[in-house]
Amino acid sequence: MLVSLTVGKVDAGVTVLLTPDKRLIEFPSILLPPDISSGSIVDITVARNTSSEEAAERAFRTLQEQIFNAFGSAEPVAPNLRCRNATQTSVVLEWDPIQLATADLISLALYRNGQKAGNIPRPTAMHSTKISGLAVDAEYTFHLVLRTTAGTYTSDKVVVRTHKMTDLSGITITTGILPAAVRENLTQAVERIGAKIVDGVRIDTTHFVTTEGRGIQWEKANELNIPVVRPEWVDACERNGRILGVTKFYLDAVRVGPPGGPDDRLPPPPVQKDLPPEPPTNGAGSRQQTSSTTAPDSGPPRKEEAVEDDVASSSGSESGASEDEVREEKEKVRAGGQDEQKVLADEREQQGLAVRPKPTAEEESDSDDNEDTTRGKGGKSPGGDGASFQDVAL
Repeated sequence: MLVSLTVGKVDAGVTVLLTPDKRLIEFPSILLPPDISSGSIVDITVARNTSSEEAAERAFRTLQEQIFNAFGSAEPVAPNLRCRNATQTSVVLEWDPIQLATADLISLALYRNGQKAGNIPRPTAMHSTKISGLAVDAEYTFHLVLRTTAGTYTSDKVVVRTHKMTDLSGITITTGILPAAVRENLTQAVERIGAKIVDGVRIDTTHFVTTEGRGIQWEKANELNIPVVRPEWVDACERNGRILGVTKFYLDAVRVGPPGGPDDRLPPPPVQKDLPPEPPTNGAGSRQQTSSTTAPDSGPPRKEEAVEDDVASSSGSESGASEDEVREEKEKVRAGGQDEQKVLADEREQQGLAVRPKPTAEEESDSDDNEDTTRGKGGKSPGGDGASFQDVAL
């Protein structure tokens, strides 16, 4: 197609061309011949270049394929969750390394029974986790949710049931320093109870069995808070047919001797003579308590002692006398009894023992009145010498 145009204004960058119907067209000056000027007529041929179109189309398709192969053919993969080990109160879950393709990671979360349990730290490096504090013989459902810039992907749900107390198959033991004989017996006991022994401390290691607290594996077990027990713990679990607590079997726990051993024998009871004497008490009861524990049994109390006790009890209960007054009354009664015995002895030597005649009724009444008066005045006789409560017949 040939088009004739008249050159109008010529500038350094743009030239104005006029069509036959007086339309203005801005045209690049660099595409026009160098010797043109205003008023010149130029012919412009316009044609379609099909070969160039095909080449451009091929280049575009090639670029699209490269972009698709790099960013569109691969996409993130949903996590593959599975149970690695289960015990009475814990579950160890693991999954394959996550596939993000060209997408960016946002988060990887663990869900338990449909509720979010938490995000997995460092999901590109960690491929397992341990959930503790579960109920015994209970069923739980777990699944992972992967969030990326390319979308959200959910793993299949995994149903796990914790073990019963009598199920020992979940015990996973890592051994430390053990004698050869002890290690062999431990291996046989572990096989009998259905547990397993693994090399090295892992996330599913439940117990670390050793007889010496040293070594790299022992240090790693302490860092991971894995119970470090003696081999006796496995034997005790086998005997009882169930998993037992590890408190009494810790490596650094105090060992208890067997029943009936020297540690279980109680010391013999103390002998009576080895017992310390009881401390004396204040008051009138101190003399009676000391005499009852130290002096032997001397038979029935004497007359003056009986009277002394009567006076003390009557004076303390009736008149509310103090301890000093009671003590004075006892001394008076004791002195009166000694004088009476002395007078009786003298009369027997001189005149012989005389039988007192039977008193009349008046004498008995007078005697009773005198006796009451004497007791009220502190135990003295009517004569005032305090010799006796009875008159001596001459």
